[in-house]
Amino acid sequence: MKKEFMLYIRNAGDAKTALSQEDHLAFVKKCEAYIAQLKTSDNLIAAQPIMREGCIISKNKNAWNTLRVDATKETQVGYYHIMANDIEEAIEIAKRNPEFEYVPSATVEVRPIKMKEEETGFIYPK
Repeated sequence: MKKEFMLYIRNAGDAKTALSQEDHLAFVKKCEAYIAQLKTSDNLIAAQPIMREGCIISKNKNAWNTLRVDATKETQVGYYHIMANDIEEAIEIAKRNPEFEYVPSATVEVRPIKMKEEETGFIYPK
């Protein structure tokens, strides 16, 4: 039975500025092919790029803090919500991501998704 995993894509804030227009287009087309392959093999639930703008919120006692995401530093730039038999298969899927071919600073965090709370039996919605 397949399990759900998240692949969090990160890279340096200016990582793609070094790409020529042709290389950037080639990168986008390889991402589209990667997504199509994951869909065909029934491994993909969702995938989207994430804009570099945004904020991080936190709470300290009764006060909220809001910090702008620093797009010049390493930041999350996308995600893939996938299905795989185990973490090893999820890692192999992540290794095929085109980010690694085009962006030397790219990293992919592979994380299993918790589907159920063992203590209460609560099943998380899809």
